[in-house]
Amino acid sequence: MISATHSALSGLRAVSTAVEQNAHNTANLNTAGFKKGRTLFSEQPTGGVRASSQRVDTPGPAVAEQTARGVELVEQSNVDLVEEIPKLMVNTHSYSANLKTLQAADEMTGHLLDTLG
Repeated sequence: MISATHSALSGLRAVSTAVEQNAHNTANLNTAGFKKGRTLFSEQPTGGVRASSQRVDTPGPAVAEQTARGVELVEQSNVDLVEEIPKLMVNTHSYSANLKTLQAADEMTGHLLDTLG
């Protein structure tokens, strides 16, 4: 596989994982006790990038709520929308950049084949 294509495809897969994590965190913003996840990127030995998710166990804010047992403190989600939206924007731009790299590699390969053919 061509190096630029391999790198762009691994980047697309990794950034897709990060966008999925952003979506999962945002969807559970109001779920009591939910713990957000973070995506970590690492370099692969063969080139490219790999993404892995990791749970963030910091406690969310505690809110007094009426329950069947009376008023209790209930831990809320530790997701912060002010943190998630900028990360989603960065991930969106990273996805676009990897897609553009893949398109450029495809065009270069096409021009090379046209020249040789």
